[in-house]
Amino acid sequence: MPISDKLIDQLLDGCDSPEDILGEAGLLKQLTKKVAERMLEAEMEAHLGYAPNDSAGNNSGNSRNGKTKKTVRSINGDVEL
Repeated sequence: MPISDKLIDQLLDGCDSPEDILGEAGLLKQLTKKVAERMLEAEMEAHLGYAPNDSAGNNSGNSRNGKTKKTVRSINGDVEL
């Protein structure tokens, strides 16, 4: 799926310096975090066979039991998920 120029413009709106894009709290790090979290949630849903808060998981023996923070390394630096 190609990313539209309009979406790129929206993401870059308010980015006035390289730090806003590449910095510790910059756009690339935020995108890396959001995409990784979305990917991991989709993987968990596929593995368990039900979405978060779905009653299908009640007493299934394979239930979600919470989350803990993790730090992963990316090409954009360490990211806490």
